Amino acid sequence: MKTKITLVLLLAGNLTLFSQVLSYADQAVLFSSEDMLGTARYMGMSGAFGALGNDLTSIEINPAAVAVYNGSEFASSIAYRDSNIKSNFYGNTIDNQDDYFRFSQIGGVSAWDNFGNPDIFKFSVGFNYSVTKDYNNNYIVQGNSGVPEFLEDPFLNYDDDPDNDVFYNNVEDQTFINYTSGINDRFTFSFGTLYKERFYLGASMTFHHINFYQSTEYKEINNDGSGDFLDAYNNQTLSTYGNGFNFGIGTIILPTDNLRVGVSFQSPIWYNLSERFNEYLDIVLSNTNEVYVESYDPNFYDYQLRTPSKLNGSLAYVFGSAGLISFDYMYQNFRNTKLQPSSAFTVENQDLSSSLRNTSTFKVGTEWVFNIITLRGGYRLAQSPYKEAGDSFDLNGYSVGLGIRFSRNFGLDFAYDQSTFDDQYRFLDIPGVDAARLQVTNSRFVSTLLFSF
Repeated sequence: MKTKITLVLLLAGNLTLFSQVLSYADQAVLFSSEDMLGTARYMGMSGAFGALGNDLTSIEINPAAVAVYNGSEFASSIAYRDSNIKSNFYGNTIDNQDDYFRFSQIGGVSAWDNFGNPDIFKFSVGFNYSVTKDYNNNYIVQGNSGVPEFLEDPFLNYDDDPDNDVFYNNVEDQTFINYTSGINDRFTFSFGTLYKERFYLGASMTFHHINFYQSTEYKEINNDGSGDFLDAYNNQTLSTYGNGFNFGIGTIILPTDNLRVGVSFQSPIWYNLSERFNEYLDIVLSNTNEVYVESYDPNFYDYQLRTPSKLNGSLAYVFGSAGLISFDYMYQNFRNTKLQPSSAFTVENQDLSSSLRNTSTFKVGTEWVFNIITLRGGYRLAQSPYKEAGDSFDLNGYSVGLGIRFSRNFGLDFAYDQSTFDDQYRFLDIPGVDAARLQVTNSRFVSTLLFSF
């Protein structure tokens, strides 16, 4: 049974609760988006790798990148993230800062020359595991909208005596705590070939896994203007987990020895998801020793999600062994995000179609080699998928990187990436009450150990 809409409780449904956890539509957008995670080389250039290769994460953008390898390579990465979420609700601002550390990538690739046909100069296969999105976050919102969510006395207002009704319509404090954890990760199998020395061709199959957990707490303190107080506590938890699959195809063309053009397509991801939802309500009143408690049995629901496909175009110019400049453009139509079965998600799918838009992501990166040292840098801009979002909701990020090649077979890469964007969270579904505004800054440090053979 599908839930997470308004839940009706207590005495013929006069007291109602709201959904604090993410709606199905907002989850669909969350599960369709990605962080920029991968090898340190990839991140040091802000992910502008669609026309390049020799990098395991670039294969997940353009499968033809696997064919650029001339030998075998193994790489593994770890990532550290410092997250700062500044919340603002009716003039009250809170800085929320946390840090996280995780294993983020491991993979390998092998290439063979002269694969039978004289027009086919090599054949390559690769495997890569990577974290697509890190859901670990935690923040507090506190303020006073002046509009109560819990207005009525759950005892006196439903005792068939309207003369003793009490209304707690003066808000003293509203606090919302949002905690999320989990990851979206993927296993990518890719294979490619070099055809007639000018055309790199590749294809991939990717298996996705989602494990998302959210716990929200809403606390509200109100008074009735006559010395009586209401203290409400509402907790909701949501667990969503499942698996998905998509495929990719791509090519890298060499019009000249220095110029590279990349084009790739990533199909929608088809997810099968399951969720578990719990809710608990506790109301304490100053005019009685009784405590009102409402709890529910866990609700389970299975559904499907189809994310939007991705079309990526890339251009790179390689200055021999000295360095390179690369540019990537990615297009996504988030309006194609769909929840299924369609008969159960008519309202949500209409909301996705009307509130989302086509998005563009721009990436530019550069790399310069100085003996055993390589310096990298990049910038990216990713548009928000929400149609009514302003420019501040677009993600802006920059990166710098350093590579050290100790020998032909061994190297270390490091990258620092920082991104900023605005967001909002409507934890009170009350007409006229604003959503909490969030300013999000993520700073990542990634290191990659690689071996070449």
